[in-house]
Amino acid sequence: MAKITADTLIAECLERNPNAAEILLSAGMHCFGCALAHGETVAEAVSVHGNDLDELLAKLNEGIE
Repeated sequence: MAKITADTLIAECLERNPNAAEILLSAGMHCFGCALAHGETVAEAVSVHGNDLDELLAKLNEGIE
């Protein structure tokens, strides 16, 4: 499975990691339910929500092979 990067779309995160919704929610990011999720990258969402990009990417990539 492809690694999640800063350029990965939020919608793709949900496809690649079954725990992505829970991870995003715990970071205060509810963007996976937003219409923008299909065109917004992880980096763009982080910039809006003020999260640490590297920390979030590490969590989103846990368990992905």
